[in-house]
Amino acid sequence: MAFMLAATGSGTGKTTLTLGLLAALHRQGLTVQPFKCGPDFIDPTLHQMVSGRVSRNLDLRMCGAPYVRNCFDRHRSNADIAVIEGVMGLFDGGIASPAALAKALRIPVLLLVDAKGCAESIAAVVKGFETLDPELALMGVIFNRVASPRHLELLRSAVQSHCRTPILGSLPRNQDFCIPDRHLGLLMGSENPLTEAQLDTLTAAVGEHIDLATIMRLATMPYPAARPVTPPKRQEHGERPRIGIARDQAFCFYYQDNLDLLESMGAELIQFSPMFDTKLPANIHGLYLGGGYPELHGESLSANTSLLAEIKAWAEAGQPIYAECGGFIYLCKGIVGLDGTFWPLAGVFPCRATMGKRLSRLGYREALINEPCLLGDAGQLFGHEFHYSEIDPMPASVKRVYQLQDGREEGYQIKNTLGGYLHLHFGRTPSAASHFIDLCQVRGSS
Repeated sequence: MAFMLAATGSGTGKTTLTLGLLAALHRQGLTVQPFKCGPDFIDPTLHQMVSGRVSRNLDLRMCGAPYVRNCFDRHRSNADIAVIEGVMGLFDGGIASPAALAKALRIPVLLLVDAKGCAESIAAVVKGFETLDPELALMGVIFNRVASPRHLELLRSAVQSHCRTPILGSLPRNQDFCIPDRHLGLLMGSENPLTEAQLDTLTAAVGEHIDLATIMRLATMPYPAARPVTPPKRQEHGERPRIGIARDQAFCFYYQDNLDLLESMGAELIQFSPMFDTKLPANIHGLYLGGGYPELHGESLSANTSLLAEIKAWAEAGQPIYAECGGFIYLCKGIVGLDGTFWPLAGVFPCRATMGKRLSRLGYREALINEPCLLGDAGQLFGHEFHYSEIDPMPASVKRVYQLQDGREEGYQIKNTLGGYLHLHFGRTPSAASHFIDLCQVRGSS
């Protein structure tokens, strides 16, 4: 069984309802495998918080259809039901839209409609969504932010009179369901943004107001699952390379599939905290510094001078480091926060990062490797860019190894340290992960 929860647009309550559905199904004793349409790092951590299983990103544009189908089949194969949370509106994003993903996976869509400030006109909204793409299977509609029983009756009567899609439930307007957010989105699952009581209230509301039995009946897969393909492996030579993974409140944006791919190719991943660990893990051969929120933890990161010095020495010795977005900022001279405070950091790259109040860059990126680097000698890389900070002009002496499709040069490399704002997904380019491991192995044995 599988279905996608999509919506008419952003801000309609998709994540809240997804969490309620995951929790309600999980509490029925089902093994529920969550997925997220698109490149988002935050929602999957919330899915894991309530389901107990790692949520996977499914992104046709960034990862390609073959990888997405395999990822979906592989991770749902030992679950009772798979639930995919959409992104933005059902048809938003072209090839990366929830509609495109639902059709690629041949799964039905449960449509969430925000009913706030709307009554009989809701029928026109539902009618439009069910007729725009005849190839898309809408399994049902759920209304959100319903004000009263009378409001629900108006909505129900209008849709039943003019639309063919069944109504499978509603959620009442309830501020207790709201998840706190900040500049990059909702709080992470590890931050427990919903109390146990709030989650209980949400789960009870889903059980009371939404027809779970019919959802499970309609979520039957219309075609047999493909045989999951084993992730690619590399030929191991000598000692298994150990790669240090920066992971704490400041560094928490990783695609789990990237980490799984590195492990499947023979790497051993060792987690450490740039906030709290004063030394790097022993006997490592490389570092992977992911994104996150270094701007929120500048004081703690800056105060850990012994680790900053060790990482700078590691880079100067030519040992491999791959750093993206927040990890890249960590390797700069430091970061200037919104209050103007400057927090010194590792100083590997000769520039500062400065936080802005507005989003600086957002969108999918394709990077063409034009200089040999620790991810390969040539070829394309695929990822996403999302940040509020900007760096000072990078000196011309620092090598740029990527060219983006908009003409910008990115991917800054000094010796064997590669950093930039791009969050890369290796699903479409496993050779990049293999090249990184190979370099770690070569440097570690030298």
